Amino acid sequence: MSDNGRPESPEQTERQAEQQTEAPAEEQTEQQAEGRTEQQSAEGTQGDTTMETAGVPDAAIPELVIISGMSGAGRSTAAKCLEDLGWFVVDNLPPALIPTMVELGARSQGNVARIAVVVDVRGRRFFDNLRESLADLESKNVTRRIVFLESSDDALVRRFESVRRPHPLQGDGRIVDGIDAERELLRELRGDADLVIDTSSLNVHELRAKMDAQFAGEEEPELRATVMSFGFKYGLPVDADLVVDMRFLPNPHWVPELRPYSGLNEEVAAYVFNQPGAKEFLDRYAELLQLIAAGYRREGKRYVTIAVGCTGGKHRSVATSEKLAARLASQGVETVVVHRDMGRE
Repeated sequence: MSDNGRPESPEQTERQAEQQTEAPAEEQTEQQAEGRTEQQSAEGTQGDTTMETAGVPDAAIPELVIISGMSGAGRSTAAKCLEDLGWFVVDNLPPALIPTMVELGARSQGNVARIAVVVDVRGRRFFDNLRESLADLESKNVTRRIVFLESSDDALVRRFESVRRPHPLQGDGRIVDGIDAERELLRELRGDADLVIDTSSLNVHELRAKMDAQFAGEEEPELRATVMSFGFKYGLPVDADLVVDMRFLPNPHWVPELRPYSGLNEEVAAYVFNQPGAKEFLDRYAELLQLIAAGYRREGKRYVTIAVGCTGGKHRSVATSEKLAARLASQGVETVVVHRDMGRE
């Protein structure tokens, strides 16, 4: 029956039946489409939580350290320490670019396994993006630590006055005004820090020791040595840490059959080390270098240049440099040999 009491026609009855049949089918189709859309959206969101979407396994994601803190508190020293320990260090990178840097490191196939980023007040307009970047890194399973370098007002004032430079934030005011402004700016970041180091009473070597203790692990900091032969008549190497004078030995230059050759020649080397005192000198100096190397490591010094000299830098110094470098290498010191003046005559 229709609403007006008249019997419905077969056409009306058929249309109503079709509408009742089609409506549930359309609703079911729409629900299925909505369900697929929600599932795809959820899968897309889940895929974005790691770097797997870019084809990068979690194992390849580099470790990240963010170095920040007060200006003058030792950020540069801390960064150099991590660089010496093999970290890839980026200074003053805008926080918004930190996730991009980590992703690039992840794509390096293990060549960049540890990244350190220095964030300071020179990039203060980027600090608003730092928390967002940190949240992004956390969602991508990136292991990160924040190292905050702290120092007292008195110590910071002394340091700025000693180098006669203004504080980055003091403007037309005093150094203490810049320090106060910076403390307020960094207050929230300091609260989020995983490691806070107060450098008020620390010197450079003590700060490096603290960084080594945190990041070097069980491995002893590596020492690298450059052994350089040179000729005194051409001047001392300006970058020499230690200088050895081999002119106490007879000069092969005055032996006609040896004169044309350098200390790399076996006969020249044999002549040098068959001289009285030559082998004893090498043995004792190698022992002395062991003591020096241990002290360098304690003081955070990673590189040493040992200059070995003779008159012309061709015979005695070259032969001794080769022998000394071999001794150091056998003691676990990474060693490079440079013959500065050989072939110069």
